[in-house]
Amino acid sequence: MTEGVDEPELIVEIVAPLVILKINRPAARNAMTKAVAEGIAEALDTLDSRSDLAVAVITGLGGNFCAGMDLKRFAAGELPKVPGRGFAGFVEAPPRKPIIAAVEGWALGGGFELALACDLAVAGRSAQFGLPEVKRGLIARAGGAVRLPRLIPRAAAMEILMTGEPISAEQADRYGLLNRVVDDGHALEAAIELAQAIAANAPLAVQGVKQLVRESGSWPDDEIFTRQTPITDAVFASQDAEEGRKAFAEKRIPVWKGE
Repeated sequence: MTEGVDEPELIVEIVAPLVILKINRPAARNAMTKAVAEGIAEALDTLDSRSDLAVAVITGLGGNFCAGMDLKRFAAGELPKVPGRGFAGFVEAPPRKPIIAAVEGWALGGGFELALACDLAVAGRSAQFGLPEVKRGLIARAGGAVRLPRLIPRAAAMEILMTGEPISAEQADRYGLLNRVVDDGHALEAAIELAQAIAANAPLAVQGVKQLVRESGSWPDDEIFTRQTPITDAVFASQDAEEGRKAFAEKRIPVWKGE
């Protein structure tokens, strides 16, 4: 680091087709600040707006993912939120394209909620996930109290939310919250490999899958196929769908255009 120049609290690396976000506050266990939240929101806008970008990966530097809200900044009147997008700049309004959490160490409070807002997650074996808000007289309102019971068995979610005690990566994996559990220090590497596998596929199809999975959970059973039709029809009618058919017939790698 150059003398007199502070390191950024969020490092954004764009290596098409990926956007890699690194929370860079290791001394504070990567606790979330307004600056980091705004940086995440801006980076995810870039992800969604550029046709050459397909997937984002978010992680924390220094051995921890994110310890939630920075309480010192909060005491000074700062909220790590972005209007309309919520905590961390995206838990209330995730990007259109996929985002993967690469978790090492602690993912506490808002940090766990940050991971829950992602579409996929990879963790080191020693990672710990917790929602300790009840220990502070609070409720996990950045998605924890509403997302967790939709993702894991109700009894398990109630225990995590009501005791405030953390769970291990092994437990999180058993509940289906993780896509990979890897050796400590390799979560980002594994998340990037997963991101590259996703990015190799047709962009509109991947985005359509994300939209269907996120929206269809609230659809009545007798309306599921009707409601999915405009989403799937748009994908089936795309140039990429035709390219996929031709590439298969010609035994070559497809060249996607996102159109």
